Amino acid sequence: MEFNSLDAQREACEAYIASQRGEGWVHVDDRYDDGGVSGGTLDRPALKRLVTDVEVGRIDIVVVYKIDRLSRSMLDFLKLVESFEHYGVTFVSVTQSFNTQSAMGRMTLNMLVTFAQFEREVIGERIRDKVAASRKKGMWMGGWTPLGYEVRDRKLIIHEADAERAIVRKLISREPDETLF
Repeated sequence: MEFNSLDAQREACEAYIASQRGEGWVHVDDRYDDGGVSGGTLDRPALKRLVTDVEVGRIDIVVVYKIDRLSRSMLDFLKLVESFEHYGVTFVSVTQSFNTQSAMGRMTLNMLVTFAQFEREVIGERIRDKVAASRKKGMWMGGWTPLGYEVRDRKLIIHEADAERAIVRKLISREPDETLF
């Protein structure tokens, strides 16, 4: 896409940084966005570059569009913020107006991170519940199709050509307690 949500978030952050120019803020040219990689992990190339740049003193303020853009895991997020504090780096969220320079900002941050973690866990529970309910109804929920079967209308059905192979037919027709060989 020519212009996507990451570009829009970047523009919002750059506008915020520009509004703080009087405080001496300037944005770095490097982009630290990991498009298409889950915020549920710290194993992201751009995030690793950001952490390295913080550690070597290239960054003194980390500006994000929303806190969950940095991490959706409360423990990982707190580790990052603790690391930022260790290196004297301030953390600022553009759409959730606070920064970690004040006690109120740090408290607000902790509350928001708690809600982000809660949201992540609730979404996970919903997905697991949906998959379990779909499986109970006999729906195929993805993955590798087992040998001897094919998927039609989200159901596994016997694939006759593969089922003609002796072992597949034996697998399909055996009783649960029956051994294969």
